Amino acid sequence: MRTYHELFRQPEFTPLFLTASVKSAAQTVTGLALGVLIYTSTGSPLLSSLAMFGPSLAQLVGASTLLSAADRVPPRAALAGLGLIFGVATAVQAIPGLPVGAAFSVLLVIGTLASLNGGVTYGLLNEILAKEGFLIGRSVMNMANGAMQICGFAVGGVLVAALSPRGALLVGAGLYLASAGFARFGLGRRAARATGRASVAATWRTNALLWSSKPRRYVYLMLCVPNGLIVGCESLFVPYAPERAGLLFAFAAAGMLIGDTAVGRFVPRHWRTRGGPPLRLLLAVPYLLFFLEPGLPVALGVVLVASVGFAATLLLQERLMELTPDELSGHALGLHTSGMLAMQGVGAALAGGLAEVTSPGTAMGVMAAASVLVTLGLERGVRGEGPKAVAPRISGGPGVG
Repeated sequence: MRTYHELFRQPEFTPLFLTASVKSAAQTVTGLALGVLIYTSTGSPLLSSLAMFGPSLAQLVGASTLLSAADRVPPRAALAGLGLIFGVATAVQAIPGLPVGAAFSVLLVIGTLASLNGGVTYGLLNEILAKEGFLIGRSVMNMANGAMQICGFAVGGVLVAALSPRGALLVGAGLYLASAGFARFGLGRRAARATGRASVAATWRTNALLWSSKPRRYVYLMLCVPNGLIVGCESLFVPYAPERAGLLFAFAAAGMLIGDTAVGRFVPRHWRTRGGPPLRLLLAVPYLLFFLEPGLPVALGVVLVASVGFAATLLLQERLMELTPDELSGHALGLHTSGMLAMQGVGAALAGGLAEVTSPGTAMGVMAAASVLVTLGLERGVRGEGPKAVAPRISGGPGVG
């Protein structure tokens, strides 16, 4: 499967695409609105960063407790229910006078449940598409996510100015409810991919099983850590350029869209292994220029070029699926998504803390340098395993250790 026409002819791909895209738009609008709301009321770069990316930290809670359900629940019901919950929770955050602590409590709930959302979504994608269609399918989902971020940050900035941050939050709540509708009425009824009862113990057993493979460990670490450190840089866009943060976010999303389009559609398979290391370094190296506190035009160029490097994630995700049995695909992808987003939350916290004692530009440069060092340290392990290595098949489904 190499064309978009073939991809969108696959049954259920279009409604899944719409569900994920609208949910991404909702996350973008609400994240920007809440980040501006918290920064305006507190003046703290740390709290602003955590408001936008802190829910990702809660993914660790979900990955440790809920993730075994990703392959054990009917996907349509799960995605529709999660969209409904996210919509209601976001509307609560728009209540006037809501204390900052209460707003972060709601974020904790959203972040915890988001770990299950990622596993269900991408596990269903892997089920809908054949193995050879996963890369282009995931690239299109990533491209849609980038496009929704571009539109979401641009429109979100207008909504924040025109309606206030709380008004923008209500718009985001409506988008979440729309995603629930796309899932409920667009997806078909499917049984769970695995049998057995979802539980904390089953989640821990399968997490340990996935982590026990050395090839998968290196892939997971490369997927999560360098990426999270660079998102820490992005979390400082608001304090770096308070009046133009939406523009910086839009350029970052545009760079990601360019990279995902090129890698997912046009790069042949024999070039993917060679292209991975340069892309992984491209993600971080340009951000080193923020040590010089560049003006907005240069900053926009740096962010655009660097974000093309996010396409390296596609290649690592494809590798992860090669190393993982089908019956563990939802859990494995959910663990990746949760780990990546959790590290993004860690990156935001670290970057915000550094910015409190230095400056946003200096903190971004430090985070970029750390990402380069981690990438170089993991590169040998990622490339040292043969491309044909596969994980052993596991009978009994997830939870059997």
